[in-house]
Amino acid sequence: MAKNSMMGELWAEFFGTMILILFGVGVVAQVVTTPDGSLGDHDSIAWAWGIGVILGIYVSGRLSGGHINPAVTIAFAVFEGFPWRKVGPYILAQTAGAFVAALIVRFVYADLIFKIDPNHTDTQGIFSTLPGNGVDGVSIGTAFFDQIVGTAILLFVVCALVHARNNPPLSNLAPVVIGLLVVGIGMAWGANAGYAINPARDFGPRLASFVTGYSTAWVDQNGIVYFWLPIVAPIIGGLIGTAAFKYLIARYIPEDETTPTPVGRDVPQ
Repeated sequence: MAKNSMMGELWAEFFGTMILILFGVGVVAQVVTTPDGSLGDHDSIAWAWGIGVILGIYVSGRLSGGHINPAVTIAFAVFEGFPWRKVGPYILAQTAGAFVAALIVRFVYADLIFKIDPNHTDTQGIFSTLPGNGVDGVSIGTAFFDQIVGTAILLFVVCALVHARNNPPLSNLAPVVIGLLVVGIGMAWGANAGYAINPARDFGPRLASFVTGYSTAWVDQNGIVYFWLPIVAPIIGGLIGTAAFKYLIARYIPEDETTPTPVGRDVPQ
């Protein structure tokens, strides 16, 4: 019986993004609900998000290319020939995977969350990003630009790492290096807006928090509608980063038909 390739790709994106969020949102829940710092800090958050990226790409890379991020999917469709008919289904699968993973974290950590935040207001940052990570002083404009820059860096380097003619990491190590990239972004670009750099990563868990008791999920700490920013800004940043690599780097890389192609499909050539 013939296999449904598209269905396999969607399940891969669903579970790849789910693994990403289980590690990412899970580590934030652990750190936030143990405020004495005994079970983690900012560095552990950055490393766990990076590990989540590595494992999520390994889960999904063979079948779907391991996008696990709508900004990646859209950028590859615009600039690298990824089929537009797959864009909507990929984004839905990614967002659904993030939503389900966040629900799991929400229920597993329910007791600890209730212990420190019975009104379900102060721990919104477990699930979604906020300007200044919930601390006043960062404007919406700064947060927006921050997400453009962070996602542009992500896509620019990802394109370099998966480009078949750019000496990419071999032995299927590209996911590891991409994970390290995310660790670096978290350590260097996390203060202004929590480095969502992935619309599914933010919207899926934000929706999960809303349906499980966080009435202020759609706004920032000052009541300003905010959920749109980690969706729109990463998409813009992803397009900028991918375009920069395609037109300022890739076009000058010499043709070399003997260069091996990294594991994964629908990658830039």
